[in-house]
Amino acid sequence: MNHKENDQPELILSDSEKRHYEIFELIVEKGARARGLALAEEAIRAYPTDAELLNLGALVALLEEKPTRALTFLKRLNKRYIPRREDHLYKALALAQQGRWPQANNILKQHRLARLDAAVDCTPYGEFLGEWIVHWITEIRFRMQQLSRSGKKKSPTAARTPAKKEDAPAVVTTRNAAAIEVAAAFDALEERYPELPRAEANIPLRFDLAVEDILLPDTVTTSDADAGRWFHLRREFAHLNLLQGFDELLCLPQLHGVHTYWFQVETVRKVLKQFRGRVLLADEVGLGKTVEAGMVLKEYILRGMVERVLILTPASLVGQWREEMETKFDIEFATSYNSLLRVDPEEFWAQSRVIASIATARRKEHFARLRKQRYDMIIVDEAHHLKSRSTSNWRLVDGLHKRFLLLLSATPVQNNLVELYNLLTLLKPGIFKTEKEFRGAYMTPGQPRIPANRERMHALMRDVMIRNTRSLVDVRLPPRQAVTLRLDPDGEEAACYHEITRRLRAAHAQGAGKQRLALQHLLSAAGSSPAAAAAAVERFATRRKEESAWQTLHQRYMDISCGIKEQALLDLLKKNPDEKKIVFVHHRETLTHLDSLLNEHGIAFARFDGSMSGPEKDAAIDCFREERHLLLCSESGGEGRNVQFCNTLINFDLPWNPMVIEQRIGRIHRIGQQREVFIFNLAVRGTVEEQVLRILDEKINMFELVVGEIGAILGEMEEKEDFANMVFDAWLDTTDQERPGVFDTLGERMVAAKTRYQAVKVLDDELFGEEFETS
Repeated sequence: MNHKENDQPELILSDSEKRHYEIFELIVEKGARARGLALAEEAIRAYPTDAELLNLGALVALLEEKPTRALTFLKRLNKRYIPRREDHLYKALALAQQGRWPQANNILKQHRLARLDAAVDCTPYGEFLGEWIVHWITEIRFRMQQLSRSGKKKSPTAARTPAKKEDAPAVVTTRNAAAIEVAAAFDALEERYPELPRAEANIPLRFDLAVEDILLPDTVTTSDADAGRWFHLRREFAHLNLLQGFDELLCLPQLHGVHTYWFQVETVRKVLKQFRGRVLLADEVGLGKTVEAGMVLKEYILRGMVERVLILTPASLVGQWREEMETKFDIEFATSYNSLLRVDPEEFWAQSRVIASIATARRKEHFARLRKQRYDMIIVDEAHHLKSRSTSNWRLVDGLHKRFLLLLSATPVQNNLVELYNLLTLLKPGIFKTEKEFRGAYMTPGQPRIPANRERMHALMRDVMIRNTRSLVDVRLPPRQAVTLRLDPDGEEAACYHEITRRLRAAHAQGAGKQRLALQHLLSAAGSSPAAAAAAVERFATRRKEESAWQTLHQRYMDISCGIKEQALLDLLKKNPDEKKIVFVHHRETLTHLDSLLNEHGIAFARFDGSMSGPEKDAAIDCFREERHLLLCSESGGEGRNVQFCNTLINFDLPWNPMVIEQRIGRIHRIGQQREVFIFNLAVRGTVEEQVLRILDEKINMFELVVGEIGAILGEMEEKEDFANMVFDAWLDTTDQERPGVFDTLGERMVAAKTRYQAVKVLDDELFGEEFETS
């Protein structure tokens, strides 16, 4: 087949190649190098193994005098590729920028880069950066001479016999000598590489494509396509061949609202290629273990290697996992909250994708059914709950039929090394042989936390464990500031809250177990807004028509047109009106009420809630980003959406579950946020929410914790009831006088749990260090 092209051919570049040229242009333009570093980091996140991008990233980091970033890029480059001379040069310059002059000098000598012309000549950017390279090579020489002089001791003879002035040699500083050498070096370069003559040319191209040599399915014939189509089909075929080895992930273009980072991409590749889908993901809290697990799952699904999946989590995380899997990875799951579990458990567990609380799954009647199932993949979150082989949790996971197994825990060892043995045995049975042999070979007698053969143990663990740390992956979040506004309600609002508390306490004391959820909803709504309270009381009163007192309370709430929090919100919105703000609301009636209130005051906003369709949600986020400065958001708002362009969050009402509060914060205080984050909490004095904030803010400093740590702290409390239930009981089982003391006790239990968590974190940091990183 012949193909002629008479027009000037257009250079077709891949996306990564375009990034190369863009970064290079910014390197050449001195004033734009800061943008070059930002672009390089963005490009490397998209193409984390691209050698040229890593090389350019190191160079532009050096130009901005950020040697730590440069060394990070070079480390990743040299791990995957054989380093070139320019890579050695960049490493030497990075060490020099860190003040490590002897190490920098050794690298220059080792790779014959100490001569100025050799250093300038080894990099393709020497023509543009020669002066900068020469500056640093000269500085290394100068510093080494200084170190050499300071290290020499004066001899006794020299001390007694001062040199005569006429015998002293003429002093020529290193920098002056270097300047002479630089000039000579550049003269030599110009002689070696004279400027080429320029000429314009328009050359027709002709080439042959031998169709019969192109490897394509037999169903495609030459008559089906022209030359261009053949070329693109062949390229796609080659692309698919490359994908078979997991070097390029299929899942990345399929993610929604997920800002992936290089260490996450490398972790997923490593899980797929090296660990064969059986691994302990032990990243530090907040680095995205859930995202990594979701990416692994999505990759296997796209490649047709996984169909049946079971995810086991603590009960409090079931809903969060379902939401993340659906919104970020487009994978739908049934959950153990589904009524089908009670109606037909056999049918429920037979479903192909299930998220269940581990407490539900381990129950005898469910475990028997689960053992009949065969799963392609099982994911266990908070896997440290499998630490003991004698527990039903461990026996459950061990007894299930599974091909791939992902265990997730930021703190896999909490008490002693036997816990590590139990976890890793699930992943790779026999890795440490028997428990007795493990104790003898790897545990120090009398010190169950101290490994006896650390190097050998770590060598075995590298086959089943990845642990990324903040310091290693260089993930830093901006600071965040939290302010709690404690508001004094007017007389009627306070009286209504007191009345609803009194009536709920009476119902609770009568053992209204079946009504517990309804009572909790009433008390929570009363703390949200008078509008939410009125709606909740009305529903409750409708079912109890004989109790006129509830009808009266409903009317009293209806007569309160605006509560104290509404006024506080309006005041907050007047401050920094051009700053983008998200207002989070838990109760639907409060959301509707605030919608009307903002419209009445002429405040423009976008609205995002669970009742909206996908396109409507996308439009709301776009409107917030481009046009509006305020987003009115329900609890589910923002999940799976990139809203880091906003840095102010207002908690209009507060859920009693601290993890839900933390999820709100995590919507804007996450990887990718560039500015300081501000959080405003609105709480009315004399309410449950005030007590909850007192515990979370004053006792454990929740708003200073890394996103994800509150879950670890709650896990250390080892309570059968969740935190919201404990708060509800503490409020209704006490008198006004007793209540502060009871909440203080609950707060102290959380402080003790935080202390235990911090001790466990120190233990794991000491045990694992940075030896199980992805890079």
